[in-house]
Amino acid sequence: MIVMAVAGACSFKKQKLKNINMNTTKVTVQATINADRKKVWDYYTNPDHITQWNFADPSWHCPNAENDMRVGGKYRARMEAKDGSFGFDFEAIYNELIAGEKFTYEMGDGRQATVNFIGRDSQTEVIVEFDAETENPVEMQKAGWQAILDNFKKYTESN
Repeated sequence: MIVMAVAGACSFKKQKLKNINMNTTKVTVQATINADRKKVWDYYTNPDHITQWNFADPSWHCPNAENDMRVGGKYRARMEAKDGSFGFDFEAIYNELIAGEKFTYEMGDGRQATVNFIGRDSQTEVIVEFDAETENPVEMQKAGWQAILDNFKKYTESN
């Protein structure tokens, strides 16, 4: 997810226990999209659009996504290498939702992420804050999530 990074999500599938580290590092990525907030929200949350941008590298893709956009609802996106060498399902449960403005979700290992949509005239700033996992370096995670958000920006502005 929504803006979902390969580095963070890979460990998500490996870790099925709750993250008990209360000193979680918060990481923020952001982008300014040249589109109104309604369009940005739709492209960010609609599975038909999610499959077009939700990957960090051109050698990957998101062949399917599901999104039950409500508190308690489940988000699931399949990310995999185009050559079939590796893939994983990223899943999360929504725990807060203000339609068109923001949502918060919890990943399977207990980490949290919040996505804010701030409209400014004909632009929308998307700010994603997530709890870093402990398996991969924070900078690697940040770069992966930022690459996905950059793909989102490019896709939304060109469609």
